[in-house]
Amino acid sequence: MKVSFGFSQKESRGFVLLIPFLLILILLPNVFDWINSSRADTQQIQLSSKIDSLEQVGFFKVSSSRPLFNPEDTAKTSSSDRLESIQRIPFSESDSVTLQIVPGIGPTLAARIVKYRENLGGFHSQEQLLEIYGIKEEVVENLWEYFEFDPGIRRKVKINELDVPELAKHPYIGYGEAKVLVAYRKQHGDFSNSEDLLKIKIFKAEWVNKIEPYLEF
Repeated sequence: MKVSFGFSQKESRGFVLLIPFLLILILLPNVFDWINSSRADTQQIQLSSKIDSLEQVGFFKVSSSRPLFNPEDTAKTSSSDRLESIQRIPFSESDSVTLQIVPGIGPTLAARIVKYRENLGGFHSQEQLLEIYGIKEEVVENLWEYFEFDPGIRRKVKINELDVPELAKHPYIGYGEAKVLVAYRKQHGDFSNSEDLLKIKIFKAEWVNKIEPYLEF
């Protein structure tokens, strides 16, 4: 290199040391492609496994014109073909396993959705799902490709019976608000309707309207 390129001995050593880094930069895109390909294969295997589990509990319907399994062939259809035969089930019946069939929902988020639904007492609008930490709008939209939204409040808050800790378990009622509710109830008697809540000056109409569907007087 000293003769051919006019490099000094120090420059020649530096160039030799640089060669491995240049090779790494050249090969790096291929390495990333291999990693992404392996990750995609893993996700496909996981999706197929989830679909197998959901088929066992009747999550999919069999089309008369396009069966999920060919009795004359031992090979299963692809995951994408099987997803086209999905039978949407009521969202209120979903659990942390079936929810994971939705792209963007893993075990942690699935468990969080179920827990929030149970604490809330049920959803009356799809927008309420956006209140869940970590869920994105596009994931909520994907939900309705797999589940049928069935609005309904299945458990209400007995506002005239529950104590502070029990009231505060509801996602819409903070501990401070629960203390005010119980204190007012003890001083003025039971609440008759949601309008009584507006007599408490610290409560805004917006909050009262939000909590009202979940109250049992």
